[in-house]
Amino acid sequence: MRQIHIAGEKLFVDYASSTVPIVDAATGQITQAQIFVATLGASSYTYACATPRQTTADWIGAQVQALEFIGGVPRLIVPDQTRSLIKTPDRYDPEPNRTYEEFARHYGCAVLAARPAHPRDKPKVEGSVLLVQRWILARLRNRRFFSLAELNRAIAELLADLNNRPFKKLPGCRRSAFESLDAPALRPMSLQRYVVSRWKTAKVHIDYHVEFEGHYYSVPHRLVGAKIDVRVTGQLLECFASNQRVAGHAVGPVWVGCTR
Repeated sequence: MRQIHIAGEKLFVDYASSTVPIVDAATGQITQAQIFVATLGASSYTYACATPRQTTADWIGAQVQALEFIGGVPRLIVPDQTRSLIKTPDRYDPEPNRTYEEFARHYGCAVLAARPAHPRDKPKVEGSVLLVQRWILARLRNRRFFSLAELNRAIAELLADLNNRPFKKLPGCRRSAFESLDAPALRPMSLQRYVVSRWKTAKVHIDYHVEFEGHYYSVPHRLVGAKIDVRVTGQLLECFASNQRVAGHAVGPVWVGCTR
């Protein structure tokens, strides 16, 4: 069934199956960069970038860049039901993880994960992935890259070409369609860029400290034995009990004191 796409409504996101090798100039070690692709429903305007892996931070960081690239926020973002984003996969009611919920709330949009094994739920991005592989990755296959930043500069140059390529059966191109359809319908961006956070549930030890990555952070003594939520954003670690912030610390030092 043909999908009807409303201007400014959906941004489809996915990763390509193809990767690009990155060579460490010092050691010669090769790692495979992952290729993220995002496409707007109405105009097919496309964004692509390389990330080190497909972790939660990689997925969300790439989506932040995609929103900045299009200069606005759609009503819905449509990802796969990847474990990096979806805490509870489900055919009809998948539940995003806490970090992804926080990202969506920050930008004022909703998440509508596609059903597993249903590529027709997101044909736009499936098609755009193929185009990125054909018109960008294929043209880069004989080049050697020594950093992710170098690869992303090359992708950005070819991405401009892709969005300016004339449609075969429609007038204009992705860029002109974006400027006339999606761009006017997108919601304004948040003034502050979202910083990816990490969440963890931790039990408060008898010494009223919680552990995170080998370091210990104090919380109020009354919480001994309780399970609390720990949120790490950049160099700040925060502790929450019953959705109330009870402590905050700089990340790193062992046995740091409690601040409230």
